[in-house]
Amino acid sequence: MGIRYNANVGYAIAERGMDVIYRPAADKAISRMPPRDRDALKDKLIRFAETRTGDVIKMAGSDQWRLRHGDWRAILTIENNVIVVRVAHRREVYR
Repeated sequence: MGIRYNANVGYAIAERGMDVIYRPAADKAISRMPPRDRDALKDKLIRFAETRTGDVIKMAGSDQWRLRHGDWRAILTIENNVIVVRVAHRREVYR
C-alpha cells in the first residue's frame, strides 16, 4: 500500500495524498483502544488522507471534522495534512 508508520514519531506517511499526524493525546488514546478497532481506525485515517473518502463529516459550528469507526470517533483538522486531534468513544468524544 506504500504507507510507513513510525510509532516513535506518531505519524503515517501516505505516498499519495496528505500525511496523517497524530497529536500526543490522540496517539495515547489510540494506543489504549482494542487492537482490532485501533488497526481499523488507523486504516480509515490513512485511506481518508489518500483518497478524501470515508465516513467523515464536518462538525457543526467548528472547523474540525469527525471520522467514525463503530463506537469510536476521531476528531480531525484538515490543513495541508490530516491532524488527528482527539480519539475517544462516541459517548465521551464530544464533551
